[in-house]
Amino acid sequence: MTVTDSSGPRVNADAAAFGKERESVALADELALVAPAPTDSRARVDELHTLREEARAGGAQRATDMQRARGKLTVRERLDLLFDEGTFTEIEPLRRHRAAGFGLENRRPYTDGVVTGWGLVEGRTVFAYAHDFRIFGGSLGEAHAQKIHKIMDLALRAGAPLVSLSDGAGARIQEGVTALAGYGGIFQRNVRASGVIPQISVILGPCAGGATYSPALTDFVFMVRGISQMYITGPDVVQTVTGEEVTHDDLGGAAVHGSVSGAAHGVYDSEAECLEEVRYLLSLLPSNNRETPPAVESADRADRRCDALLDLVPADPTRSFDMRDVIDEIVDDQDYFEIHPSWATHIICCLARLDGHVVGVVANQPASQAGVLDIEAAEKAARFVQHCDAFSIPLVTLVDVPGFLPGVEQEHGGIIRHGAKLLYAYCNATVPRVQVVLRKAYGGAYIVMDSRSVGADLSFAWPTNEIAVMGAEGAASVVFRREIAEAPDPEAARAQLVKEYKHQLMHPYYAAERGLVDDVIDPADTRSVLVDALAMLRAKSVRLPQRKHGNPPT
Repeated sequence: MTVTDSSGPRVNADAAAFGKERESVALADELALVAPAPTDSRARVDELHTLREEARAGGAQRATDMQRARGKLTVRERLDLLFDEGTFTEIEPLRRHRAAGFGLENRRPYTDGVVTGWGLVEGRTVFAYAHDFRIFGGSLGEAHAQKIHKIMDLALRAGAPLVSLSDGAGARIQEGVTALAGYGGIFQRNVRASGVIPQISVILGPCAGGATYSPALTDFVFMVRGISQMYITGPDVVQTVTGEEVTHDDLGGAAVHGSVSGAAHGVYDSEAECLEEVRYLLSLLPSNNRETPPAVESADRADRRCDALLDLVPADPTRSFDMRDVIDEIVDDQDYFEIHPSWATHIICCLARLDGHVVGVVANQPASQAGVLDIEAAEKAARFVQHCDAFSIPLVTLVDVPGFLPGVEQEHGGIIRHGAKLLYAYCNATVPRVQVVLRKAYGGAYIVMDSRSVGADLSFAWPTNEIAVMGAEGAASVVFRREIAEAPDPEAARAQLVKEYKHQLMHPYYAAERGLVDDVIDPADTRSVLVDALAMLRAKSVRLPQRKHGNPPT
């Protein structure tokens, strides 16, 4: 079976509609080219300004009205929200396609449906390309792709982040294989830039078919409720092939990718909110992998005591609490940027600052599935650890984990190889790494959550910690199975043996006595301990074995 249309008729119909809207304007452009050219310098300059204004205007007014009717901003409005005021410099605004056939030769609008350039975000250089849905539905043709290739190459040479604002109908069907080759060039550059410069994809309209693979290759993907859709095959193709009926949003909307597939790292209610959060994220990232993240002066004292932690975290390991409250208390000004807040919620990944310096925080979340590790949690945390390591962001791991999630579904789904992704990411990371065990840390999950044995530079524990192979009840049932079965009162015997096991192997200082924890600390001192430890580790240097690259589990 061959499926030739991956976007669905809605996207292609919109693209066709916008193409017709533009045809009359483009035809006027062609007629203007045969008019006598200006002969003096001032007239030529006036002509230049006229062409620039036409390029900035984008599609015809009706196309702009249709864009607004869909609740979407224009491409220029989006770029104004992303960049510091007046700093955006556009390149190739007068680029036009050179394709012929299917009426394309009579439709040659400036920009060819994509705006490219660079500007400042919080005073630092950032590159961007943004699709203009008003022109050919934002579809990608040869000239369109070449503009994107050029800005990606410039970003990599300059060592600055790249942001894409996606709002396009996929490959331009009228240009055939050259459009597909254009996507290949984008994907290749995404991979070449991976781990070298931060890459952020913002989906602000349709993103279908092969176009979806570029966002998937970047570091972060953001979507907006009500206007963003991302899928390989559209609803009509799905219905034709599988018989399933589904809407665009239910198939690939922001809510789906934010909480079900995990393809979106953040989901927002408006374009303005989304782009403001992109600006905030950029302020926490270095420009490239040769720099460290930007540090700021913090008004939050480094030695501030966190007395509230004693009340926030129950001593009883079976009682739940919200780990976000702990992070709030520890980091500067209770301010952090959470990645994937609605997906794999039993683990938290966020960027924050400690004493003005950026750190990545990985933390189990007891308020969701008791903070257990499973396939999704391992994948989420592994990618985040790899990103922090690529861009010299120190890692703080807050541990309160009962183990890996048991069950047939997890085993058959590949928890072994997926869990190994997190283990691989930590073992491979060379940035400063500090672990804090708050309460329970059982079995393989304790090892995987950046224990000393896999390379954490420092490990600290609260007096409420329980580091063991498993919980005392389970351990006693295994170790003392015969004694319990033969006792006159099995339940009383079980309770006594659980108490003995805890006393011998699960007291808070067992790991510290064996050097597996560097110190047991007062929870109120957690912030100052972390600040001091990371300051000491700031100049950490690790030489890895020479190799082309590793072969991580997939």
